[in-house]
Amino acid sequence: MGKTLYLECQMGISGDMAVAALLDLGADKGILEAALQSLPVEGFETEITRVKKAGLDACDFHVKLDDAHENHDHDMAYLHGNHSHEGDTLKPCGHHGHSHEGHEGHSHGTHEGHTHHHHGHRGLPEILAIIEKAQITARAKGIASRTFQILAQAESKAHGVSIEEVHFHEVGAVDSIVDIIAAAVCLDDLDITQVIIPYLCEGKGTVRCQHGVLPIPVPAVANIMEAFRLPVRITEVEGELVTPTGAALAAAVRTSARLPEQFYIVKTGLGAGKRSYGRPSLLRAMLIEETVKTPGESSGETDAVYKLETNIDDCTGEALGYVMDRLMDAGARDVHFVPVYMKKHRPAYELVVICDGQKMKELEQIIFRETTTIGIRRVKMDRTTLPREAAVVALQEGEIIVKKCFLPSGRVRYYPEYASVVKLAQESGASFQEIMDEFKEFMFRQQGTEL
Repeated sequence: MGKTLYLECQMGISGDMAVAALLDLGADKGILEAALQSLPVEGFETEITRVKKAGLDACDFHVKLDDAHENHDHDMAYLHGNHSHEGDTLKPCGHHGHSHEGHEGHSHGTHEGHTHHHHGHRGLPEILAIIEKAQITARAKGIASRTFQILAQAESKAHGVSIEEVHFHEVGAVDSIVDIIAAAVCLDDLDITQVIIPYLCEGKGTVRCQHGVLPIPVPAVANIMEAFRLPVRITEVEGELVTPTGAALAAAVRTSARLPEQFYIVKTGLGAGKRSYGRPSLLRAMLIEETVKTPGESSGETDAVYKLETNIDDCTGEALGYVMDRLMDAGARDVHFVPVYMKKHRPAYELVVICDGQKMKELEQIIFRETTTIGIRRVKMDRTTLPREAAVVALQEGEIIVKKCFLPSGRVRYYPEYASVVKLAQESGASFQEIMDEFKEFMFRQQGTEL
């Protein structure tokens, strides 16, 4: 089923921070080095070291550029000061920083002996061609390509041109190419299939870039946050905590904003950033496993949820179907409609949403935005739930994901996940009912499970 990754972005996120955190989690350095050596890109070498941040030991991934590709990301005074460095190449907008902070160790993935050419204006087709030529897995190529496409769309909107016309410094920069491909390789090597990012923390103020001094979050980051509905918290830090590369990676790999109610931390990794804003620049990554109580330990787990409801009599069925999808994607536990008759005998639907308390405001905003309602009722409800966990069942046609629930008696029930059954039916050519029938036969025969 792959592993679940939780990224804690309290101190922001950038490409190099993400790579470092994944390396600290155990991504294979040898595989990464081989992947970067295969890139048809010149002008860089990489270094993986250990650094101290606020007394904490962290991994640092450093892309060292030659003079032709340097972009002043080392210089905090330049990024946030008043001098202009006349005659120097300006920093790409919102590009992640690299400042030297106590590096120790040895160099990795050096690219020497080449004639260096400046490729600062690469466009999306050139970037995708580089990814395609890299000696990395298909899944890593998919992650990297999606990340660059997200960046391209954000820059296209920021500059008011079509995506085909964008020849942007940000995505063309060598360290962006290396960071994004490195992150994709590490995610693939760790077999990460689920990525939980509850929210991003961003700073405030301005930053100097290729196009002058821009507000934080810079336009590319703001566009990504808007397009992919990435929750953001603005902190009191005067500085850029979320880079375009970091935001694009988050948007490309994030599968959920909600942590399990209960989980084990399997391993923790710390990735160091390069900028100093009076607080440690760290990205914490955790491999986690959802947990349940021991079967028979309790008759159930108790918690509280909220019910949001509203009556709607002037929305189309298509609009209601869309809002249901939006609410589920945003973290609602359940959404359903109930046909009702309102005053003057008008046929209508009652929209009912079950959610956690911290999700109420976000879900209410979706309802107001996507429907014609002018009021939403809410009520807090206590509930009892069976302990449960995800599992995989192997059938003749392939594997399906099931929900494994523990009854008070100690018996176990398995409930197939609808989307998993549909996917297997489409891939195998078997019908939905045939897969369900085989699943029931398998469970009775092999497990003696009550269904």
